[in-house]
Amino acid sequence: MTALLTRLFVKNSADIKDPAVRAAYGTLSGIVGIVVNLILFAAKFAVGTLSGSIAITADAVNNLSDAGSSIISLVTFRISAKPADREHPFGHARIEYVSSMIVSFLILLIGYELLSSSIGKILHPAETVFRLSSVVILALSIGCKLWLGLFNRSLGKKIDSGVLRATGADSLSDALSTAAVLFSLLITKWTGFDTDGYMGVIVAIIILVAGVRILNETKNSILGEAPSEETVKIILDTVAEYPQALGTHDMMVHSYGAGMTIASLHIEVDGTGDIFALHDLMDTIEKRLYSEHHILCTVHMDPIVTDDERVSALRERTLAAVREIDERYDIHDFRFVEGPTHTNLIFDVVVPFEDTRKQEAVRAAIEEKIAAFDGNFYAVVTIDRG
Repeated sequence: MTALLTRLFVKNSADIKDPAVRAAYGTLSGIVGIVVNLILFAAKFAVGTLSGSIAITADAVNNLSDAGSSIISLVTFRISAKPADREHPFGHARIEYVSSMIVSFLILLIGYELLSSSIGKILHPAETVFRLSSVVILALSIGCKLWLGLFNRSLGKKIDSGVLRATGADSLSDALSTAAVLFSLLITKWTGFDTDGYMGVIVAIIILVAGVRILNETKNSILGEAPSEETVKIILDTVAEYPQALGTHDMMVHSYGAGMTIASLHIEVDGTGDIFALHDLMDTIEKRLYSEHHILCTVHMDPIVTDDERVSALRERTLAAVREIDERYDIHDFRFVEGPTHTNLIFDVVVPFEDTRKQEAVRAAIEEKIAAFDGNFYAVVTIDRG
């Protein structure tokens, strides 16, 4: 069904980097979500009112909020497809992060209201009337929500959309909560014990957990998070295709939403090489990363000494000394400057985030190791985290 709808309503569906195609996917998801959720709301609200079930009525209101979330998704993709302008030079794709947060707040609000209503029914019980129509509607709702969840999750994965993944997760949690309501209804019928309020509490907790999970994922995207392993691999593999690139370091990757990834890195090259040819190589790498992977990358060229045995020996000795402190450490941009009274060994040290020592302590430990080489050796160290 997902493939059929995609073929029918999304032109050039394979070109997911095109903002217009992404907007079409978002429009498809939004319209399908609005239609399905409004139908489920009307059906559940009717049977919930007739049976006096707080859990069914609350589940109906939850579907109404889902329709609202689909409207937000629809508007979001319209905005995110807008081209860059003077105020937003990197485009509008990050609006998806904001929308995901709004969806999570709506989910949390619905969960809180349902929890409050359910506790109220536990404290002040009211009879719930069993109706076969309720069972049928709830069973159909579970099937619809499972399909809708998988549908949105599939689209979200295809176009790398946090909004659609959040909407899909919400639909799947709805299917679980509706199953709980159906189970409560059957338990009440078979045992005579009204579990409606208690099951409402369980449904509310499920909804709240889903809301918190989506909020946390969105928070990470807004604050900035580590690039995906796939993105890092693409950049490193592209650089590795050129033998003139002797090493890479200081890579930084920023995402401004799907289709707008900005990166920078340093590439080490032989300092005796042709500077114009090497500069042309940097341009080639930048152009390939953008044309093939839509990564806007700025490459800094680092010339290093490759034909001086003393420099090479000092570098290896320095690396060994640094790894005596922590075997995870690495160094780059190594050089030394001899003076009349002392020699400076200048280099950067890559320290993993998992190392909780303060930079001053790390630097002091390295300086002590270098001083042990020779009393005239001083370490000039820059600490890199990553």
